Amino acid sequence: MPIIKIRNHEVDVDITEELSAYNWQRPRWSADKLIAASPFRPDDTPSFFVMLDGDYAGSWGDSGAFDDEYKSGSFTKLLAYLREESHEETERYLLDQYGILYEDAEDIRLPEIRLAQRGTVVQVPSDTVTQAVSPYLTRRGISAVVQRQYGVGYSENYKGYTAMPWHTPDGRIANVKYRSTKGKTFFYEKGATPINTLVYGLANVNADKATTAVLCEGEIDALSWATAGIHGIALGGSSLSGAQLDAIKRSSIRRLLVGGDNDGPGRRLNAQIIRELSGYVELYGVDYKAHNDANTVLVAEGSEGLRKMSNDSLSKPSVICIQIPNIGVK
Repeated sequence: MPIIKIRNHEVDVDITEELSAYNWQRPRWSADKLIAASPFRPDDTPSFFVMLDGDYAGSWGDSGAFDDEYKSGSFTKLLAYLREESHEETERYLLDQYGILYEDAEDIRLPEIRLAQRGTVVQVPSDTVTQAVSPYLTRRGISAVVQRQYGVGYSENYKGYTAMPWHTPDGRIANVKYRSTKGKTFFYEKGATPINTLVYGLANVNADKATTAVLCEGEIDALSWATAGIHGIALGGSSLSGAQLDAIKRSSIRRLLVGGDNDGPGRRLNAQIIRELSGYVELYGVDYKAHNDANTVLVAEGSEGLRKMSNDSLSKPSVICIQIPNIGVK
């Protein structure tokens, strides 16, 4: 496997395996390069590449990028985008997954040692986001009522981006995700609470004392379920952290629909959720059928399509360590 540098450590990463977990548009794979449509923007002609091997393994470029920030970069930067999490969180994932490679020790890999620390909430000023209905989210089927419930708006500092605040379980703003209204680019508030310690939408669940919710990967999917009248929560990526697990256990949720994306990372997330939350809540699997996620269902079939999926899921026995169409690892 190619060696890349992470926090000045040499790490032997299976780049091809990591990238294969995602649905690329019009991909062309070779031994040393992936060429595909850009994941950062609409791209009819594949103009995006990732080096899979060699001296520049992990580096990538997008010849048609709208923004210099998304024109080129490291493998960690690309994977952070695909996993929808911060750069630091992706670094931790790669170090935990592959360990540090010490060339002087005959390719022995040692896991990075990390001491558990009590999480600290960095509160974001309440006036960071001006609440307003986002035309971008409206085009994706998210109702104005739900946008107001989840505090959606914009920031004067970032024109052309929809702002989606992340709250602590008791309702304080702890981070903000800014999503481009023209492309697929996004970023988080600098210096705020790490996303992997928060659960998007959990403050709404707790405020309403809701006992049923759907757990998704991204904010827009959580908003889609909420538009259908079902509380949606999201992790901001395809993994469940210990802090997120504890927050869900302490919430009012008693029945949880497992709704990760209908792809490889989503199925692995669903399996992890079932392992980690079995015995704490009733668990039900969501089958998106031919759709990739909740928002594609909402756009194609409306709120009724999601409500039917929810009813179908809840009409079946709770899934505890069993395989159903959208749960399990390929």
